Amino acid sequence: MFKGLGSLGDMGKMMKAAQEMQGKMEQLQEDLASITVTGESGAGLVKATATAKGELTALDIDPSIFNPDEKEVVEDLILAAIKDAQQKAQEKSAEEMRKLTEGLGLPADMKLPF
Repeated sequence: MFKGLGSLGDMGKMMKAAQEMQGKMEQLQEDLASITVTGESGAGLVKATATAKGELTALDIDPSIFNPDEKEVVEDLILAAIKDAQQKAQEKSAEEMRKLTEGLGLPADMKLPF
C-alpha cells in the first residue's frame, strides 16, 4: 500500500548526506584558508608563505641577496619561491580534498565540488 515511501526514505537519506557533504566542503574551505605552506628558492634565501587556498601571506628574503648588480637574480628567486608556495598550496588543497572524499566513502579521484 505504501511501497513508494521506501524510495522517499532513500531520497531523504541522500538529501541529508548531500547537506553533510556541503557542510564539510564549507568547513574544508575555511580550513584551507588557515593552513599554510612555505615555498622557497635559493636554498632558503627566499621563502614565500601562502595559505592552502594559494593566497600569498608572507615573503622572507635574506638580506645577503640584495646586490644591485644581481637584480634579475633576486627577482627570479622571489618568483621561484612564490611559484613553489603556490604549487605546495595546490598539493595541500588536493590532499585535504582527498581526505574529505575518502572520509565520505567517495572515490578518491572524485572532483568536488561537482
